[in-house]
Amino acid sequence: MPTASQDNLTAVSLADDDTDVFGTMESEVRSYCRYFPATFKSAKGAYLVADDGTAYIDFFCGASSLNYGHNNEQIKKHLLSYLQEDGLMHALDMYTTAKRDFLTRFRDVILEPRGLSYKVQFCGPTGADAVEAALKLARKVTGRTGVIAFSGAYHGMSMGALSATGSAGARSGAGIPLYGTSFLPYESGPWGNFDSIDLLSKILSDPSSGVDRPAAVIVEPAQMEGGIYLASDHWLRRLREITSEYGVLLILDEIQAGCGRTGTFFCFEQAGIRPDLVTLSKSISGYGLPMSIVLMSPELDIWQPGEHAGTFRGNQLAFVAAATALDFWENPAFLAHLDDSARRLQEWGENIGTANPALQIRGRGMVLGIDFGAVGGPDRAAAVQQACFSNGLILERCGRENEIIKIMPPLNVDNDVLETGLGILRSAILGTAS
Repeated sequence: MPTASQDNLTAVSLADDDTDVFGTMESEVRSYCRYFPATFKSAKGAYLVADDGTAYIDFFCGASSLNYGHNNEQIKKHLLSYLQEDGLMHALDMYTTAKRDFLTRFRDVILEPRGLSYKVQFCGPTGADAVEAALKLARKVTGRTGVIAFSGAYHGMSMGALSATGSAGARSGAGIPLYGTSFLPYESGPWGNFDSIDLLSKILSDPSSGVDRPAAVIVEPAQMEGGIYLASDHWLRRLREITSEYGVLLILDEIQAGCGRTGTFFCFEQAGIRPDLVTLSKSISGYGLPMSIVLMSPELDIWQPGEHAGTFRGNQLAFVAAATALDFWENPAFLAHLDDSARRLQEWGENIGTANPALQIRGRGMVLGIDFGAVGGPDRAAAVQQACFSNGLILERCGRENEIIKIMPPLNVDNDVLETGLGILRSAILGTAS
């Protein structure tokens, strides 16, 4: 996730014995603890519990890595059984029963019902690792080096992923110039709408555009860190057509928007397209365990054995949890509840927008953004976030200047917990009204 700015952070004093070890031992790079200054001890479902017993509703969900909530009983049962039976814990990329079970379930539950025939590459533990692998493979397949990304994009903090990330604050941490990526405006952003697909078509068709034909275009179908901007189905379909016409690989970054966050397992499936490569991480493990994968069209799998490796590319516990989490996607009750919760969340957003016309409301499925850019900006967004925390609700900010409140409840959140959390947020918005 992007490095938190020191601007607009609310100073909160805690007892010395609660924070001394963090302040003296941990790097200043830490960020989320500055927004949520409690020491957490346990968690269950949609709740985080601090060591003083204070319970907080969690509408942050580990930046969408806990889509099924904390310590889900169904998944935990399988993890405990695997541990009790001395299941293999580390295996690099060797064959294991845990990996076999995940691959089989992922094929049967997710890929085949959607008519997808992707092969799966297991990468290092973070989403950035998947992005690095996808970019590297795209360059290897095409023999070209350039990449096109979009303003507002967030793809990770390692060098390759960072070169395709738009945030100036994130990029500044590289310490060296970042090369290889050309940026186009996203379909929508703080400036409004922009026909970036027409611009891309002109760039690719013009031999004097000054931009060499790239290896790939990488895009988030829903820009989460950029400010909850969602690409339309029409825009994504046009992007797929243009990249196919010019032999440019299309990489869809589903690391935060995928695994059900926007209402369907893949965000891109709502547009009816088939990307060449897809990156997944965060909630693919189902339990907050480190795991990331690249999905690739079979003809693109030209890796030589060991050509892209990593010590922790085979997290066995993550395989066990991920295979179990896929059971939800065959459960009609879960799917119906997801649809109902998404409708409730989006209706709540529409009502807040109607009552506060200066607020911009954007979202889909189980993510909602409240944009304070025109009404107090990042200062007011920070005040709303802090008021929520003080009243037992944790949620994140995002956007160019952290001016947007991002709401991401668990996909299986209980209705009363969802309403309680939204009530806290409503009161915070009204209480900070200018």
